Amino acid sequence: MKKLYGIQYLRAFAALAVVVFHAAERTGGHFAIGAAGVDVFFVVSGFIMWTLAQSRPVTPLQFLRERLERIAPVYWIATAVMVAGAFAGLFPNMKLTLGHVLGSLFFIPHISPSNGEIWPVLVQGWTLNYEMFFYAVFACTLLLPTARRLPALAGLFILLTVIGLSFDSDNPLFRTYTNPAILEFLLGAVIGKFWLEGKIPSPASGLALILLAVFGFVFVGVTYVGFHPFVFGPLAVALVTGVLSLERAGMISDFRPLTWIGDASYSIYLWHTLAVSVVAKFAPALSLPAPLALVIAVLAGTAIGLVAYELLEKPIAAAFKTLRRRGASRALPPERGIEAVTKT
Repeated sequence: MKKLYGIQYLRAFAALAVVVFHAAERTGGHFAIGAAGVDVFFVVSGFIMWTLAQSRPVTPLQFLRERLERIAPVYWIATAVMVAGAFAGLFPNMKLTLGHVLGSLFFIPHISPSNGEIWPVLVQGWTLNYEMFFYAVFACTLLLPTARRLPALAGLFILLTVIGLSFDSDNPLFRTYTNPAILEFLLGAVIGKFWLEGKIPSPASGLALILLAVFGFVFVGVTYVGFHPFVFGPLAVALVTGVLSLERAGMISDFRPLTWIGDASYSIYLWHTLAVSVVAKFAPALSLPAPLALVIAVLAGTAIGLVAYELLEKPIAAAFKTLRRRGASRALPPERGIEAVTKT
C-alpha cells in the first residue's frame, strides 16, 4: 500500500499527546486530554487493518502472525526491562506476581497487584490488550466472505458493548472486552471501507471535520465534560476522516521529521514512560521549574522512543521480513526460489 502521510502524522500527534499527558502527570502539570491519543490510535488501527486486509489475500493465521511480529517482540523487551528494574529495586512500588507477568506477556487483562487496576507490568500496555483482542476477532472475520466481514465485526462489538453497559463485573476480561472503546476499532474499519470505495468527503468538508474534532478535544480537555469513548470515538472519527479527505485530494505531502515520529510512534508509546520517570525523579533535586521539567520530560520520552525504533523495532522488523522471504523462496520450485532470492 502507498504510505498515507496523513495517517502517519495522526499517529505522530497521538503518540506525542500521550507523552505530554504522562509527562505533565509526573511533573505536576495537567494535560488529561492527551489520553485521547489512544482513541485516535484505535480508530487508525481499525482503518489500517481493514485496508491492509482488503489490499491482498491473507489467511487468519498469516494476519495474526504478522500482527504478533509487529507488536510482541518490542513489547516483550520493554516488559522484561520493567521486570528486571523491579527486581533491581528501581520501582519500589511495583509488586510482581507470576500470573500478572504472564498475563502481561500474553496480552491477557489482569489485575495489577501494585494498584488494583487492569494494567500490565508496562502500564501503557493496557491498550495492547484491546489491540490484540481486535486482531483476534478481525482474523476470524477473514474466514467470511468480504461482504460479511464488517457486519460480523459490527454485530459482535456492538453486542459486547451492550452487554458491558447492561451488566457489571469485576472480571478484568469482561471489563476489557465489553468496554465501549472497542467500537473505535469498528469505526476505523468503517472509514477504511469508505476510503477504499472512494466515499470520502470533499477537502472543504474534511477541513470542517478536522476543526470540529480539534474544538471538541479542546472543549473536553478544558471542561472535563464528555471524557468518555462515546465522545472521543466520534471526535477521532471526524479527525481521521478529515485528514483522509485532504490526503485523497493530494493536499498532504511528506514532512520527514513528522513522518519519522509517526513511523516510531509505537516505540515512543512503549518506552517514553521510562525517560519521563527519570526526569520526574531528578527534576526536584535539580530545582527545575515545573514547565521546564515538563519540556525536558517530553523531549526525553520522545527521544528514547526514536532510539528504540532505530535500534530495536526496525532491526526486528527487518529480521522477520528476511525470514518470510527465505520461507517464501523455499516454498517455490528450485528455479523459482533462486529467482526470488536474486530479486530481493
